Amino acid sequence: MTLTATRVETGLRVTGLCRSFGPVPVLRGVDLVVPEGGLTAVLGPSGCGKTTLLRLIAGFDRPDAGTIEIAGRPTSGPAERRGIGYVTQEGNLFPHLTVARNITFGLPRRERRANARVAELLEFVGLDVGFATRRPHELSGGQQQRVALARALAPQPRIVLLDEPFSALDAELRAGTGRAVADALAATATTTVLVTHDQDDALRLASRVAVMRDGVIVQEDTPTGLYRNPADRGVAAFVGDVVVLPATARGGVAECALGRVGLVAAADGPGTVLLRPEQIALDGGPDGVVAHVRHADFHGHDAVVRLQVPLIGEVTARCPGHQLPAVDDQVRVSLRGTATFERA
Repeated sequence: MTLTATRVETGLRVTGLCRSFGPVPVLRGVDLVVPEGGLTAVLGPSGCGKTTLLRLIAGFDRPDAGTIEIAGRPTSGPAERRGIGYVTQEGNLFPHLTVARNITFGLPRRERRANARVAELLEFVGLDVGFATRRPHELSGGQQQRVALARALAPQPRIVLLDEPFSALDAELRAGTGRAVADALAATATTTVLVTHDQDDALRLASRVAVMRDGVIVQEDTPTGLYRNPADRGVAAFVGDVVVLPATARGGVAECALGRVGLVAAADGPGTVLLRPEQIALDGGPDGVVAHVRHADFHGHDAVVRLQVPLIGEVTARCPGHQLPAVDDQVRVSLRGTATFERA
């Protein structure tokens, strides 16, 4: 269905944002651009400053330095004047109110009895209109998060902020709820910032991902760009498994113990290449490097294989489940795709 909404010029720009608590700097000059109508994930470990950034954008706290612009205009003042919807990890529904009254809580009094609007929002987040009369304790965790999103969307905000909204859900419920929430936001072209420490949530739900570390954004890119072309070893390791091998680069190619691999950017001299385990092919043919299978973890759709390689020791590869070799097999490996190179 199409949710009735008044389109507003949206988009978010954060420039040089700083915030300290006492002598401890939490944000150290954060720059972030969130495209209009897109979902950008801010991804980072606990304590890196993600929630502080979200609170500053929402207006729950004030920065020490820097600016926040919404729809091209500097923003200031309390949260309720910024046109922002906020969904927390727990949803924070009012336990004594029905679902309908939770959804309409932030609307002007004259609009709170608009049953058609409640039905529209419930359908939009994938819930039947019959949920309107239930109370939060009668809902599953995923249903509560969908109601919380409906409440955030009810006043037609310029921006929706999601603060670790799926972390309390189990894996199966998390996947379904996350997809439903992302689809609902995309359908209204709502500018959205998702804060999360979960790499899977960021990579599968967001159109852009900004990796935060120690109070700064260290890389911002599409999910595929971030995974394939990490800015450094820390980013590579945070968004997935990484294989680090000594190498020598010349132009656009690096030579390492597993063979030659193309580089994302031309480089020269000694250093290391950053590879993903699935880039190590186990069917390298007669020219491949000989390796021995020491261990294999079978996951059905794929398998993780630990290989013993001459000169460099143990290396982890990932292969399709139907290509799983046996322990003690000898395989020939080669490299595919491109790699990031770090100079020594």
